[in-house]
Amino acid sequence: MLINFSKMHGLGNDFVVIDAISQTLDLTAEKIRKLADRHYGVGFDQLLVVEQAAGNADFRYVIYNADGSEVSQCGNGARCFALFVRQKGLTEKRTIRVETGAGELVLNINADNEVTVDM
Repeated sequence: MLINFSKMHGLGNDFVVIDAISQTLDLTAEKIRKLADRHYGVGFDQLLVVEQAAGNADFRYVIYNADGSEVSQCGNGARCFALFVRQKGLTEKRTIRVETGAGELVLNINADNEVTVDM
C-alpha cells in the first residue's frame, strides 16, 4: 500500500499526518502498528488522518496511537493538523473548525504560522 504522508513534530511529539481526502486509505490497527514501528516503519507517537467533515466543520481528523488504538484528542497533534491542511493547500483559512472524537475544536493560525488551540 503506497501512502502519501507528512512527518511533523510538535513539542516533543512526532506525528505522521495523512490526507484521506485526496487518497483512499485501508488502515487497520495492525497496519498502524507497523507504520509506527521506529525500527521497520516510519515511526511516530500518533497518526493523524485528515478527513471530510460530516457536519459544519471544515475538516474531521482521527487520531491513532502507535499501538493502533484511537484517541479523542491531542493538543500538539491539533497544531500540526492545522499547519498541514494549510501547507497542503486543503484550506486557505486561518481559523479552522475541526471535528474530533472529543467534539469540535477551533484552531487559529496567526501571521507567523503559530497555531493556538482552545481545548
